[in-house]
Amino acid sequence: MGSLPRVVEDCHGFIQVYSDGFIFRLDDNLINLNIALQDDGSVIWQDSVFDNRHGLSLRLYKPVSATATSKLPIVYFLHGGGFCLGSRTWHNCHNGCLRLSAALQAVVVAPDYRLAPEHRLPAAIDDSVTGLEWLRDQAKCKSLDKSFLDCADFDRVFVLGDSSGGNVAHHLAVRFGPGSIELSPVRVRGYVLLAPFFGGTERTKSEAEGEPEPILNLETLDRFWRLALPVGKKADHPFANPFGPASPNLELVQLDPILVMAGGRELMKDRIKDYAMRLKGLGKSVDYVEFAGKQHGFFTNDPYSDVSNQLLQLITKFMHKTK
Repeated sequence: MGSLPRVVEDCHGFIQVYSDGFIFRLDDNLINLNIALQDDGSVIWQDSVFDNRHGLSLRLYKPVSATATSKLPIVYFLHGGGFCLGSRTWHNCHNGCLRLSAALQAVVVAPDYRLAPEHRLPAAIDDSVTGLEWLRDQAKCKSLDKSFLDCADFDRVFVLGDSSGGNVAHHLAVRFGPGSIELSPVRVRGYVLLAPFFGGTERTKSEAEGEPEPILNLETLDRFWRLALPVGKKADHPFANPFGPASPNLELVQLDPILVMAGGRELMKDRIKDYAMRLKGLGKSVDYVEFAGKQHGFFTNDPYSDVSNQLLQLITKFMHKTK
């Protein structure tokens, strides 16, 4: 009689992978991360299906004060979670999007994407492309969600990715190039990468010597890559490392403006800063901002804090600069 299957990967109890290949995933409805909803009624929202084939939905947000003549910019928000966790329905994501919509006076579009290890990369990237194509279709026909998107300026779209969403935002920037011509009449004006989740086989100084964060440590980061990358691939894979040995030569790639932000106490800080500085050295329009003393997820987990207010002011300036 064979031995019983054992747990070989455990993501904080949210996901457990067994030796026989079975995957247990905690139902999203049972996850609130002990974060209360923060809804002051200044923003309204609704859910819409954008990918019937994969059963994927997105959440739309807009200020209550918006009218058909408002013409508000669109923020395309990609949640984090190491490609393995997260959803538009999680309280931290929902609170962050409410805050983005109110503070930036923007329509926020927050799509879900398929998660690993059930759906390894490039699933998350592909689904995020599909979400932008859905937005393009809305701009062309203005029928499915006309009443909600009538205030949206499809010519002023900004992609904002948090953590693994920031990684996806990078790949979208490379994929679509300046002006995102294939998405016309949607036009992406810039990308905001909030503590993008990048990897590499060689440890940076902050990874090797930094203090573990409450949720993120090196073991967790490594586990996310083992579960998210194609089976057997390492963290220098192009999906993880923009400057890996097999990654595209970014010197040859034209990009829209990019704003990169990170916390000063993040394990990934040095890797994120290196990404921004290397792009800047290649002549790309890139700004890097570091928030002293802050750890990973400081905006998403507390979008109404003083430092989050500073972050939102920087995003506002970035959006105005890239008109």
